[in-house]
Amino acid sequence: MEKEKYGDNFQEHLLEQYKLYVEMADRISARRAQSNRFYISLLSALLALLSILINRNLWNNIQNAIFLAVAILGLALCFLWYVNINSYRQLNSGKFKVIHELEQHLPFNCYDREWQILGEGEERKKYLQLTHVEQFVPFVLAVPYLLLFVYSIYILID
Repeated sequence: MEKEKYGDNFQEHLLEQYKLYVEMADRISARRAQSNRFYISLLSALLALLSILINRNLWNNIQNAIFLAVAILGLALCFLWYVNINSYRQLNSGKFKVIHELEQHLPFNCYDREWQILGEGEERKKYLQLTHVEQFVPFVLAVPYLLLFVYSIYILID
């Protein structure tokens, strides 16, 4: 809405909306970090549990089926985690586009200026976007599950 149509409180209300929106963007980032911790903990615990069960020689007669099930579960969780990371990236991108638009009506565009200083995400020497690094973690944690999957299939076929 244009300033003239809105009325006298335009700047005051805009600033309040801006503060609220920046806070919401920060909360999304916090939820994103919490989500990453959840997946890392779950996938690590699953591998630890599998290791404990192997060391204690439990369920020998169904071991290969359990390996296969754990491998599929782990790979599915890694895939969901990757999708989750991309979803948060898209959500944050949208939020920051809105923040940039709001800043056009404020005295100083701090986020826009910061983005310019960081090369707008195009220059890795200036700024390596967390999402680009973050997206590799599910693939790294998928490796043991993929190896377990291949091993399980090999044992079941053999």
